[in-house]
Amino acid sequence: MIPTIPRSRSFRVLYGGYVLLFFLYLALPLTVVAVFAFNDSQFPSLPWEGFTWNWFFGEDRPQIGVFHERGILRSVGTSAFVATCVAVLSVSVGTTNAFLFNRYDFRGKGALYVLMLLPLVIPGIVLGISILVFSSTLANGIWNAAQVDIQALRPGLLLVILGQFSFITTIATLVITARLQKFDRTLEEAALNLGATRLTAVRTITIPFLMPAMVGAVVVAFLMSFENFNTTLMLVGSDAPLTIAMFDRLKEGSTPLLNAVSLLLMLGSSLLALVVILFQRR
Repeated sequence: MIPTIPRSRSFRVLYGGYVLLFFLYLALPLTVVAVFAFNDSQFPSLPWEGFTWNWFFGEDRPQIGVFHERGILRSVGTSAFVATCVAVLSVSVGTTNAFLFNRYDFRGKGALYVLMLLPLVIPGIVLGISILVFSSTLANGIWNAAQVDIQALRPGLLLVILGQFSFITTIATLVITARLQKFDRTLEEAALNLGATRLTAVRTITIPFLMPAMVGAVVVAFLMSFENFNTTLMLVGSDAPLTIAMFDRLKEGSTPLLNAVSLLLMLGSSLLALVVILFQRR
């Protein structure tokens, strides 16, 4: 809505109602999940049985809490490890890609750029199946040829990291490229005229300018990896990340424990988003 265009009172009321309904639609499911994390019941549903902290801090079954559930804590550690690896790899390669597509012209650049964007339009489950089939075929071929079993090519954390890295790198590249396009290259040229090497000019001028976008890309990559399910489901081995562990628990029956985990994830994601906003305002 353009503020300078005059509009009637009824239109403003209708538009305000639409915005209110939209945000209610977004917030209501999350609010319901958060509220039932405190329900003193075995099931995350009505009727309300009373308020309890047991689904967070409870030590005894059946109401054992998140902070005493070893399976959930182990899966959180696995997800954090995978997300850290994916974030570091994605931002490193994404920064290189941003310089490649922004600074250099070469034959096939357009086709290569479209190829980089393809993982964004391919369903995650298809991407996971493709990586699984390729790695399994390669592992079987090596076994048949040399009788060597390479466990890294079998389902496990390495394949999960590579699978998530294949599409999250595209997001990191787009975020950093958008920032690099706003950079004034005359600043680098001034540094070169003053005697700095090209590497020194990039390290002392360009990289600090890109730092807010790189930090934002790290947070986005970490969160996307932490919450990924489709690709991870196809590639996971015996060490299950949190999303897969929650899915396995859900098949056994939903409890408020899963609501408590979801609430903690929402708080963690909100905290990371707040950190990024504060960092970008510096």
